[in-house]
Amino acid sequence: MSKRTLAIVACLAATTIYAINHTLAKGVMPMHIKPFGFIMTRLLGASILFWICSFFVPNEKIVRKDWGRMLVCSLLGMSINMLSFFKGLELSTPINSSVLITLVPIIVVVVSAIFIKERITLQKGLGVGLGLVGALFLILYGAELRQDAPNIPLGNALFVLNALTFGVYLILVKKLIEKYTILTLLKWLFTIGFIICFPITIAEFREIQWTTIPKEGIGAIVFVVVGTTFLTYLFNAYGLSKLKASTVSAFSYAQPLMGILFAVFTGKDQLTSVKIIGTIMVIIGLYLATKQTERKTKQIPKS
Repeated sequence: MSKRTLAIVACLAATTIYAINHTLAKGVMPMHIKPFGFIMTRLLGASILFWICSFFVPNEKIVRKDWGRMLVCSLLGMSINMLSFFKGLELSTPINSSVLITLVPIIVVVVSAIFIKERITLQKGLGVGLGLVGALFLILYGAELRQDAPNIPLGNALFVLNALTFGVYLILVKKLIEKYTILTLLKWLFTIGFIICFPITIAEFREIQWTTIPKEGIGAIVFVVVGTTFLTYLFNAYGLSKLKASTVSAFSYAQPLMGILFAVFTGKDQLTSVKIIGTIMVIIGLYLATKQTERKTKQIPKS
């Protein structure tokens, strides 16, 4: 298996884990663990795992000029990104989260145009516009009444913020991944993220009553820490080391389908006409926005 193929498999695995996470994480919030307490659990657990793994690779020193980019990447990818997603998941639904996270490729296209001056064609512009309309459609009209989804419009808006910060993170962290080994980079990014989020998350973390959480709840929490945090960031980082950021972000396409199927199959969510229409608009917009980019990618020998 070539390194490129392995990177594609890693990105697909990360997307699958993310899709399952929408439902599993929702199942334990906020009854057993509140969103910010969950974030501290994720950051602490993943930081420990990355530090343990880093002892098995050569030690690297981070160049002083790279610490600024490290801080920004950690703020976007390990702080705002996680906090907005889990708070949004508490307020909204698993299907909405799995749909709106697919705005990441659109955001990557836009940010790439700003940072690396990539031209936005009419097709890309149409795709960006359609995807955003689909997202707004879900935010404004997807507010069905559910006891476990107390504020769907606000939750959906937080999902958009999550997608925005993650999309920018993918672009900014690319240079660091090309310079440092993945384990060295991630151990510092998660450590910085833990420090940034500590004042925000410590109160809810202290409220967790671990002894009262059922086994399936503990299993879901372990899945989020090991799978959704440790493995997905590891897989995506490996994907970014071999592929373009736009290619890695395009794997978000699969999340609505996987997330919806898993949520409906487990009885945690249900399809509505608003979700179907919003999903179709977002996916068509994503396809149009990234189709030209992917075609150009094929012309470049090294991606």
